[in-house]
Amino acid sequence: MTNRSKGDIARFAKLSRQLISYHFPKKKFTIKPLGGGLTNYVFAVHAGSDSLVVRINDKPEKIHFFLKEQWAVAKAKEKGIPVPEILEVGNDIIPHPYMISRKIEGEEATHHKCRLDIIKNVGHYAAVIHTIPTKGFGHTFDWSQNTLSKNDTWKDYLECELNVGHRLSILKKHKLLPEKMAARINKELNKIRKWEQPTCLHHGDLRLKNIMVNKAGDITAIIDWENCISSMGPYWDTSIALHDLSIDAQWRYLEGYEFPHQKLKKMIPAIKVFNFLNYAPEIEKIIQQKEKTKLDHYKLRLQGVLDLFSI
Repeated sequence: MTNRSKGDIARFAKLSRQLISYHFPKKKFTIKPLGGGLTNYVFAVHAGSDSLVVRINDKPEKIHFFLKEQWAVAKAKEKGIPVPEILEVGNDIIPHPYMISRKIEGEEATHHKCRLDIIKNVGHYAAVIHTIPTKGFGHTFDWSQNTLSKNDTWKDYLECELNVGHRLSILKKHKLLPEKMAARINKELNKIRKWEQPTCLHHGDLRLKNIMVNKAGDITAIIDWENCISSMGPYWDTSIALHDLSIDAQWRYLEGYEFPHQKLKKMIPAIKVFNFLNYAPEIEKIIQQKEKTKLDHYKLRLQGVLDLFSI
């Protein structure tokens, strides 16, 4: 939804006005489109003294992601994690899924001068998130009343939702993995398939772009919970949080999480496997778009050419 016409923006702005008129009938308000929303139409709203953000999606199924985000944010808030204040989720006032939340003060943490301290605090909050118990595996868990769309077992999630076989075949088919590396990943995956651990909440994208901070570097909110899942241990969140950080930043995250070194050494193979699998959909897009130079870049990255700390 990145190529939006002025007509589309105007149409969804009108829908935003309809929402605000319904929920804040006695308040004067202004609405301004916001950039940066990759899947949603996003608008800043000032209604009286209230500063709000309205997100609308043109796909009916998006309501499930909004409801899941609302559930996860409420659970995280109970644990003292700074999160957005979601005021309303629905698809009844307008014919599209929508979410209304209060505006979060601050800025994205991506380029903040206190970046390393922020990353350490993100690690701490990740550890807290992973104390939130869940039932089920993958995107459909406690938040949903549905039963047919839930994965009954961990193996069902790996094979049917995460689709590990297909993801790994993409990497193998296009020779992004040497044979010995592919064999090691298969060996680790066989261990992962046999895991029997309690499941917990995972944010799904604990990167600095989803961390809002004030000028002093204090975290004001962890945002964008729509990709949260129910999974075992800290592996999925950790693989995503670490994969685009420098070595120093990775250590600050792990310090904040308080991983014992011996435990971390045992966990790293599984974290690496999830990191490989997480790359597969992006690589599939690159292949479809025939971006050979970009594909060669990922091949070098996945084969560890840029790893300067082992030989």
